[in-house]
Amino acid sequence: MKKYLAEIIGTFILVLFGCGTAAVAGDKVGIVGIAFAFGLALIGAAYGIGPISGCHINPAVSLGVFVAGRMTVKEMLGYWVSQCAGATVAAAVLAAIIGGVGGGYDIAAKGLGQNGWGPGYQGEYTILSAMIFEFVATLIFVIVILGSTQKSAPAGFAGLAIGITLVAIHLLGIHITGTSVNPARSLGPALIVGGHALALPACAEPGWRGSRPALPHKGARC
Repeated sequence: MKKYLAEIIGTFILVLFGCGTAAVAGDKVGIVGIAFAFGLALIGAAYGIGPISGCHINPAVSLGVFVAGRMTVKEMLGYWVSQCAGATVAAAVLAAIIGGVGGGYDIAAKGLGQNGWGPGYQGEYTILSAMIFEFVATLIFVIVILGSTQKSAPAGFAGLAIGITLVAIHLLGIHITGTSVNPARSLGPALIVGGHALALPACAEPGWRGSRPALPHKGARC
């Protein structure tokens, strides 16, 4: 039970600080700041809960660990539920915090740092470009995690290596998809925002426009 609670807490940390930075201060810290927010949040979580659960905080990572023979199907499913729960609670807490800003905050229009693609979103990349990036970036991320956590890897450096890799992935991908490489990180904010954030095809509709937390000018957040 401890490992599932740890996964809830770890994913909560990642989404609150990563997506929170994008939504609250994206126009001030820019892509680099958001990328480091995600990476540093992961490093903190890794050293905080890593000894308990391995700090997957990502369904894709748990799938990779399962395929590598390091966990059972039952454990993987438990991790998935915990990760999605942690991400959703974090998004809800973020919504409560950001809703208190002076002048109010339109979550439906400005979002909570959720992912997207197409006209009106960041670099307006096509869904094909988005899929290629997310597949390749997630694969690289999982490979780094599996390699840095194997028995022959230097002890104590896995969290740092994984966090730095996540920063690099975000630096490339924020302008493409907002960078997910983590289904739970995408699901949590989308569930709380609702509407277009859940209707994925709507991400390509140019009529729905709002703020771009990652960049200081207009675009859609979906």
